[in-house]
Amino acid sequence: MKHITYRNFKESTRHLFRIYAMIPFSILIVLFLAFTIVNGRMNLTQKTTEAAQSISQTISGVYRQYEEEIQRMAASPTVIHYVSSHLGSEQVYSEFYDFNNRQKVKSIFHIVNTDGVFLASSAPPDVLYSNFAFGNLIHRIDQRPGDTLTEMNSFRYSHDRDTSYTFGQAIVKDNETIGYIIYQLYEADMQKVIFKQNNEIAMITDEHNTIIATTSNVTKGGLNKFSPKLDGSGHVLLNEGKYYMYAKRIPGTPIQVVTLNSYKSEQYTYFTVSLFVLAAGLLLWVLIEFLANKMSARNSESIDKLIHALEQLREGNFNGYVDIQTNDEFQILGNEYNVMLDRLKELIEKNKELSELRTIIEVKQLQSQFHPHFIFNVLETLRYAIKIDANQAQEIVLILSRLLRYSIGPDRSVQLKNDMNYVRDYLKLQQIRFNDRLEYRVNVAEETLDVYVPKLLLQPIIENAIKYGYENQSKVLIEINIYTSTGKLLLEVRDNGQGMSAQRLQEVNHILQSQTNTTQHIGLYNVHRRLVLLYGEESGIQIDSAEGRGTCVALTIPYEWSGYHV
Repeated sequence: MKHITYRNFKESTRHLFRIYAMIPFSILIVLFLAFTIVNGRMNLTQKTTEAAQSISQTISGVYRQYEEEIQRMAASPTVIHYVSSHLGSEQVYSEFYDFNNRQKVKSIFHIVNTDGVFLASSAPPDVLYSNFAFGNLIHRIDQRPGDTLTEMNSFRYSHDRDTSYTFGQAIVKDNETIGYIIYQLYEADMQKVIFKQNNEIAMITDEHNTIIATTSNVTKGGLNKFSPKLDGSGHVLLNEGKYYMYAKRIPGTPIQVVTLNSYKSEQYTYFTVSLFVLAAGLLLWVLIEFLANKMSARNSESIDKLIHALEQLREGNFNGYVDIQTNDEFQILGNEYNVMLDRLKELIEKNKELSELRTIIEVKQLQSQFHPHFIFNVLETLRYAIKIDANQAQEIVLILSRLLRYSIGPDRSVQLKNDMNYVRDYLKLQQIRFNDRLEYRVNVAEETLDVYVPKLLLQPIIENAIKYGYENQSKVLIEINIYTSTGKLLLEVRDNGQGMSAQRLQEVNHILQSQTNTTQHIGLYNVHRRLVLLYGEESGIQIDSAEGRGTCVALTIPYEWSGYHV
């Protein structure tokens, strides 16, 4: 049999504590990073949107004020009188400057007659006399004398003062156009209005995506158009950078506000968060190591005593009692172990006294081989379960206590229903050990419950099915069927394991038929030998198995004998 090296309980406790302490921390880190990413994106989106909303509100106010003012001035009797008579220029200029001084976005003011002569202007108009673009502007105003013309155009005046947006309207008297009034808004003032401290780039464009004003020239494309490149996620690519963009059209106007913010600010946030997570992780790891050592040292003392006692029992020392005074499940387990040890010693003494009864002695010896191995497996399971789930560990201890009480009882035969209660407890412990990798079904005919059978008859069969069922697969199904047929009591244990080859099945049958067993495979042999000794050669074990379809072990007992104590 291959020797298995087990990790000691102290190290296992320390290892499990590390794992289960790091799991919630890892989840917390993932959630924290996810929150940081989502929050960063939300902040970027929010500040971009808020900037666009704020700029939109301001620009909308500017647009409405100029639209209302140019309509008022075009219809003003003072302006009409001035264009007609060239008198009263002081009042016209006074009204313009009074309005212009109140505005966030200042403008240049012109009044031009139908011959193209500048009658009034707040800036030297010399550069405009021969300007073809300005002539076209006058022509477009003349085409729609009842409407206000608004459009993006750029004119340069002295001292490098540029205008970027124009409001124009015809001056009409007696249904006849007598002149034109024009307001040209300064580009620098427009830039000041759209600048927001928490926003990187802002611009305003007309309905043709022509840039009226912008806080960064990287947005300007050919013909002063804003034509950004987009990646697959819809992000704007500018100057080798990736930007989030929000566009808002101002209702009732041809103007659109566009705001952009770079994703580079998020990268700095991620870097800062990563440094924080690293520092917190190192600090937490030191704390976990300290607590793991403290906990493992405290919890391993009781289990170490039990393991040491079992090792002494394996060596044949029946005086290795366990002294555990912890007032918990380990103390109960230690007391039950001591009781079991006393019962084992009593059984040995009885076997010595009944040495002449060879058959009974052999049956008791075969039966006694089960207990130490079974208890050792359960304790190994308990070692790994005790840190994972305290409630489950308590359940294991209580089930094991019932099994120990049952197994150390003096009866050699018991009613089948009692032995099946033991089997269910045994399977429950194994299921706790293997979780959802083990499934079992128990079907017992009603008429068989009160019959007597040898105690612990099915445990080695079930243990064998579990042991070999997991070879080359991760899940095992154990099915137990008990019924009567032609005067015999049949107990079947089926599994869905890999099964045995024909050669292996022949070897196992040969072992079962031998009078002595010199191999290490004693489980099936002991059960078969007990049945033969108690009920004769017609009883025993039959095995049906084939590769790939599992194994069925059937135990046969004469039904008329099984109703009595044996």
